[in-house]
Amino acid sequence: MSDMRYRRLGRSGLVVSVVGIGTNDFGRKLDQGGVNEVVDAAIDTGITLFDTADTYGEPHGRSEELLGNALKGRREDVIVATKVGWPAGRLNGNDFDARGSRRYITRAVESSLRRLQTDYIDLYQFHRPDPATPIEETLAVLDDLVRAGKVRYLGNSNFSGWQIADADWTARTANMTPFVSAQNHYSLLFRGAEEEVLPACERFGLGQLPFRPLTSGLLSGKYQRGERPAAQDRMSRPQYTHWLDNADWDTIDRLTAFGEQRGHSLLDVAIAGLASRPAVSSVIAGATTKAQVQVNAAAAAWEFTADDSAALDAALNG
Repeated sequence: MSDMRYRRLGRSGLVVSVVGIGTNDFGRKLDQGGVNEVVDAAIDTGITLFDTADTYGEPHGRSEELLGNALKGRREDVIVATKVGWPAGRLNGNDFDARGSRRYITRAVESSLRRLQTDYIDLYQFHRPDPATPIEETLAVLDDLVRAGKVRYLGNSNFSGWQIADADWTARTANMTPFVSAQNHYSLLFRGAEEEVLPACERFGLGQLPFRPLTSGLLSGKYQRGERPAAQDRMSRPQYTHWLDNADWDTIDRLTAFGEQRGHSLLDVAIAGLASRPAVSSVIAGATTKAQVQVNAAAAAWEFTADDSAALDAALNG
């Protein structure tokens, strides 16, 4: 029996597992066999939310293809979330730097549906703001996709607080389908979303879907203050060493102690701590092995008490 918890996505009727699978490594680190293992493990642990994008994988679109293959025969049992709006080369034809336009989104959604081997997308997310296209046009075409049954719910990603508010007002005053979720980089070490994004999510009824909850592994428990990673570790590469060099080790130490006092790992704290925050519906965590899926799912089973939340705040604030 799974201990997975489930929540509504914001104020919508869509229910998601408290931890989801990020698929950015599908088609990069993982081939079809590896993807099948991760997807099987996720479903076995009760995870229902799989988050991808048309630009994930190498080449672009490969993550959607591999996920679609892995979900054959089980499509109705899961929530498939994908995205449009990040530069995708020629994947969806020439975007003319207007990836929120009616022309581009209409083409992109058909490509995603084909790669995912499905006739609907549970959550279609606009991957980042498009300054070249009025939000009215973007919301109008997304609303058309919902009314046509190709998309069931809409979300945004990388929006600021004011952009969330503007999009909500625009949709509701024009009787268009509003966004029900917001996906942002948010972790216990990278808390910028708490300033405006999370309050906006609460005010307008959006469920927050944090990505990079482990801050490139700093909250996984894998790295220690003053220790250099193994030569084969990603963090040993020049482009990543600044993460270790500039890490807030004092906060990491306090979070580690907070978890140890409660019989939990730092990774448990990172995932369950985010899940305890207002407006968070599901924590998007990447995984490349069955074991990682199981660890992430187990972390999500920890439900914070009021005392846990107060102690976490104290640890975060020093």
